[in-house]
Amino acid sequence: MRLDRLLGILTILLQNNRVTAPYLAEKFEVGRRTIGRDIDALCQAGIPIVTYQGTGGGISIAEGFKLDKSVLTTDELSGMIAAIKGIGSVSPQSNIKRTLDKLHASSDAVVSLREPIIIDLSSHYKGQLTEKIELIKRAVLDAQIVEFDYYYDKGDAHRRIEPYFVIFQWTAWYVFGFCLERQDWRLFKLLRLWNLKLCDDHFTQREKPPDKRGFNISYAYDYNLVALFDSSVKYQLIETYGIDCFIETDKGLLFEFSFSSRDFLMSWLLGFGDKVEVLEPTEIADGIKTIAENICFRYK
Repeated sequence: MRLDRLLGILTILLQNNRVTAPYLAEKFEVGRRTIGRDIDALCQAGIPIVTYQGTGGGISIAEGFKLDKSVLTTDELSGMIAAIKGIGSVSPQSNIKRTLDKLHASSDAVVSLREPIIIDLSSHYKGQLTEKIELIKRAVLDAQIVEFDYYYDKGDAHRRIEPYFVIFQWTAWYVFGFCLERQDWRLFKLLRLWNLKLCDDHFTQREKPPDKRGFNISYAYDYNLVALFDSSVKYQLIETYGIDCFIETDKGLLFEFSFSSRDFLMSWLLGFGDKVEVLEPTEIADGIKTIAENICFRYK
């Protein structure tokens, strides 16, 4: 995309005294005329670029501006590279390698590509996840409707949506779009989404309501859990809910938190086995007791 190319050209110019148009054209896999238009666009943006004709000529940024290098700081470039590597865990590696090569135009680059932060966004289903993300990206750019089968706590469903974004949040990948069946904005988890297909139909972008612009879905937190956990599972509580999520008592770790989904709460508690006792609400305590009795009956 052009914005990525302009950023890459600017980074190379900041890192080198002078480069040639053919060098940039080869680096970004475009024609020399395209590079010329990109240089004009950078000039119009207020970046003082100087071109030199003849032998030893080329393209450079005016010296006073180049010494500042305030367009991208080392920390900003480091963050970009870490993010690019993270995206690389669910995108074709060849594309990511080309992007990183363009940022690392010389041996004395502004920042080393050996970024000490590793972000791996893939899952056990990396292959299918990559294919889904690439297809949805194409659908978003072409304003094309997609359809798929979806599996969730209420059963199985077939959905057709107008896709707007692929999002990584809450430790998982989602597609955010307008569901044509529900006539409302929805988040769909990619790992629950199968048989994804592009439809022939295209759509006109809708104006997202203010409460949906952050991709947030509102939930009612109906289950206020009070439970006593064994001290041996302290690390599990900390890694999920933080260091201050419980009070240490002589009977164990007193934990209180609100949950929106009964099914999630039940499965989470059952994962602790006999290391937790539910004090409130009684509905959840009774549910755990019933499941435990059924397990005992099954294994008799």
